[in-house]
Amino acid sequence: MENYTMEGRTYRYYGQEAPLYPFGYGLSYTTFRYQDLVLSPPVLPICANLSVSVVLENTGLRDSEEVVQLYLRWEQSSVPVPHWQLVAFRRVAVLAGREAKLTFQVLAEQRAVWAQDWRLEPGTFTLFAGGQQPGQKTRAPSEVLNARFSVTGTARPLRTC
Repeated sequence: MENYTMEGRTYRYYGQEAPLYPFGYGLSYTTFRYQDLVLSPPVLPICANLSVSVVLENTGLRDSEEVVQLYLRWEQSSVPVPHWQLVAFRRVAVLAGREAKLTFQVLAEQRAVWAQDWRLEPGTFTLFAGGQQPGQKTRAPSEVLNARFSVTGTARPLRTC
């Protein structure tokens, strides 16, 4: 095999066609609400990490667990990239009627793109937080929050950070 591009070979690169069972698909015994998605800092240097916090509330009548998923989307890139990339997840148990504040770190290396070597590029990114992929259509309601952040500086190889 000489062509290692994933374009057209995995649902992360398909056009508008949604997969039958996307990653994170499933049902729960309760309902959850996501709120207060905070990205810090909203503008960061090219080699910096991003801090993320989100509040998850169990709005149902049963104690349950939720898999909180964070996805990253490049708004512009010099090379083909996935529509979004899973960058973090965590299973968390939340009692009925309670909430939990979760914090994550999105590392600079998770924003790297492959262009003959791993490179970091400046630009605008969107981060999604929820119990499923962005844009997923399922019978189980689960909102997905999103927020944008910017990376400043000049493109550089990841190994120089």
